[in-house]
Amino acid sequence: MAPAAALLLLAVACWQVLADGPLLGPDRDLATELRAADTGARDLYQLLADLGNMTVALPVFAVAAGWVLVRARSCWWPVCCTVLALACVPAVVSGLKAWAGRDGPLGGEGYFPSGHAATAAVAFGCAALLLAAHAGPGGARAARPAARSLWAAAAALTVANGLGLVVRGYHWPLDVVASWCLAVVLTAAASAAARRGPPRPGRRRRVAPDHG
Repeated sequence: MAPAAALLLLAVACWQVLADGPLLGPDRDLATELRAADTGARDLYQLLADLGNMTVALPVFAVAAGWVLVRARSCWWPVCCTVLALACVPAVVSGLKAWAGRDGPLGGEGYFPSGHAATAAVAFGCAALLLAAHAGPGGARAARPAARSLWAAAAALTVANGLGLVVRGYHWPLDVVASWCLAVVLTAAASAAARRGPPRPGRRRRVAPDHG
């Protein structure tokens, strides 16, 4: 249900941007109010915005993926699924940016959706996905609190990054929300593929020998 809802919200956001819909007014107003919070805390919000840089988000994911591979060498397939999800981010975001052509709060165009927000959300989400599968040594029941903590940390970092991007004037709120929706779809797809397992070659059908 969550991926379907996220996909629907992403479609609505795209429609509003392309059609200059009524949601863009409140979107701009919210951005103006949030940018007022930048006074006196510029360095903090810049730090939060930088969480979406590839030099920050990708190493976090790489450490999580490396730890999982070292701990359980049989986990190569989930790692491959999450790497593919991350690889899809720049391609999908670039396509949507070119299609929407939305102006940014500080000028320019091509700001919808936010590449930084999508990178952070997918990288932190996929890191939590990999680590949660191996959280806790005491079985599935004991692992649940650790898994919830990992997902909560990923969500907190993602929201903090989005807040920093809006407060510093790099993106509109709708740009960030659309990226979060995209991240939910990609992370859910990686999770489903990881659970399904790698494709296996079909068994060959034995043919009974013909003895005449």
